[in-house]
Amino acid sequence: MFKEMNDLFQWAWLIPFLPFLSFLLIALVTKRSKRLSSTISILAILTSFGLSIAIGLGVIQSGSQIVENPVLTTVNWLSIGGLHIDFGTLIDPMSAMMLFVVTLVASMVQIYSIGYMHGDPGFSRYYAFQSLFAASMLGMVLATNLLQLFIFWELVGLCSYLLIGFWFFKVSAREAAKKAFITTRVGDFGLLLGILFLYNTFGTLDFYGPGSLSVQMATSFHDFVLIGGVSYLTIMAILVFIGPVGKSGQFPLHVWLPDAMEGPTPVSALIHAATMVVAGVYLVARMFFLFDNASPFALQLVAGMGAFTAIFAATIAIAQDDIKRILAYSTLSQLGYMMFALGVGSLTASMFHLMTHAFFKALMFLGAGSVIHALHHKQNIWDMGGLWKKMPITGTTFFIGVLAIAGIPPFAGFFSKDEILLAAYHGHPIIFAVGLFTAFLTAFYMSRLFFVAFMGEEKPENHPHESPWVMTLPLIILAFFSVVGGWVALPEHNFGYFVHYGEFHHESINWMIATISIIAGVLGIGLAYITYVTRAIKAENVVARFPGVYKLLKNKYYIDEIYLWFIHKVMDGIVAKVLYWFDLYIVDGIVNGLAALTRGSGRALRRTTTGQMQTYALVFFVAIVVIYLVFALGEGQLSALNPAAMLGGVK
Repeated sequence: MFKEMNDLFQWAWLIPFLPFLSFLLIALVTKRSKRLSSTISILAILTSFGLSIAIGLGVIQSGSQIVENPVLTTVNWLSIGGLHIDFGTLIDPMSAMMLFVVTLVASMVQIYSIGYMHGDPGFSRYYAFQSLFAASMLGMVLATNLLQLFIFWELVGLCSYLLIGFWFFKVSAREAAKKAFITTRVGDFGLLLGILFLYNTFGTLDFYGPGSLSVQMATSFHDFVLIGGVSYLTIMAILVFIGPVGKSGQFPLHVWLPDAMEGPTPVSALIHAATMVVAGVYLVARMFFLFDNASPFALQLVAGMGAFTAIFAATIAIAQDDIKRILAYSTLSQLGYMMFALGVGSLTASMFHLMTHAFFKALMFLGAGSVIHALHHKQNIWDMGGLWKKMPITGTTFFIGVLAIAGIPPFAGFFSKDEILLAAYHGHPIIFAVGLFTAFLTAFYMSRLFFVAFMGEEKPENHPHESPWVMTLPLIILAFFSVVGGWVALPEHNFGYFVHYGEFHHESINWMIATISIIAGVLGIGLAYITYVTRAIKAENVVARFPGVYKLLKNKYYIDEIYLWFIHKVMDGIVAKVLYWFDLYIVDGIVNGLAALTRGSGRALRRTTTGQMQTYALVFFVAIVVIYLVFALGEGQLSALNPAAMLGGVK
């Protein structure tokens, strides 16, 4: 059976190749035909989705064998001297789960986009970028080594730039694309340094196999302490983690993700909710053996950064009014959840929440797109109201997403969030408290969005209508997975099978933690209900009582303003001026000094090269005289030093 599955796994390379092929076809052949471009792109990703399902079933049928021995299919890409780099595919339970999630969400988004992007002049270009992104993300998931992963990691960043700035005629979209690209490059620089350190130390970048990073760290590598008591592996782990900080929007490199909402809403559903932003979480999970073998500080940093990001973004979301930005800050908060789950040692909980979050967050982003489409691009929730009656499918499916992210059973988010809180509860009380309070805030601000937009007072100037079936069908499918996606956590469908490390994992639901989590979610929903539906508590009175807090949250803690101040006042005002002075007077001074010396020497030598015979004869005569005097004086000095001469000629 395992041999038969191996034969199936050999074809995994087709999963990223088919979307890439569709990108080439659209870009080079069909870009003038909108219908043909979308058809090619959707058929390619649906085929990849089918292959992903087949591989997932093959992983399940392979049992424990593939857990202990991931299937590697490689070909040599580069061999120069001692440098040997392979490219290929890695199939294990984690990559199989990621393939399913990415292809499912990408398929739904591309089908949905037929309706949302209808009539857009860049329709074919949009589908070309979507296909290239899907190929890049899938290639990253299947990577067998860090170099291959880094190449696709950068391609994912490029596609993000192209899709965020898709409407390049809008200044805000262009600026958001540049902001995303530059901010994530800061994190990628740290990741690249980590990769170089790892290769310099271990001589390989392979994840698994003979002599790979995981094998060497577990068997033959003896870590050593650097200055300050920090181990060498810890330094490498921190450098690698900087990449996910940028890509997965962890504080302080989170500022790009909310602005990325300038792209088309389906782009937000695909890239900034379900796939690209979780690339950093996936990288930490894939390299978990590095963090596990480093000093405890490495995982403590991951946990602390994730917990802070979770509550930091959740508090900002409370005061936002743009429907997409509320979802964006919700995404940041949930990414923090996934990160601190890794930090407390539970790969299972983190990957589980990554999967369920992809379902319900993609659902809510597409639901937001349905609303924006119906209201002719209105995005402020206070300009909405009463939408549930006019848009029953969008409203119902969006409500399912709200209940899922709030952690209400039996929806998917309940199971994965419970797993994270349970992991934090064992030995990490502060992080557990932060996670629980964040769960309360999440239920509150997501319910606030729903009650205001879908149950609030109707606006007579609005004339909403339900979206066409090509947009509502993906909503229904994602809503289905948002309901049943968490059931794999039940004992008979143990999700712990999908990862292969011995980290903490609970075999069944802990009802004490689950009850506390449910209470937090219900309290959040209840507070939003009495504030925005019954208005027993008036939001404007709370704002009036705490204007400073509201202004702080509304302006996102002024992080963007702090960055702008630092760039303009410190970098441009001080650092740039110092570097300008150094370049002008030190660097240019040395270069110009050498040039002046050369010029002066040339000017002096030029006087001896006149082309006149008299001058050359004079130079020749002077040279003979000088040589004669040198030898004469030299002979006289030697004679003066002769011992016989010193003795007066006595023999």
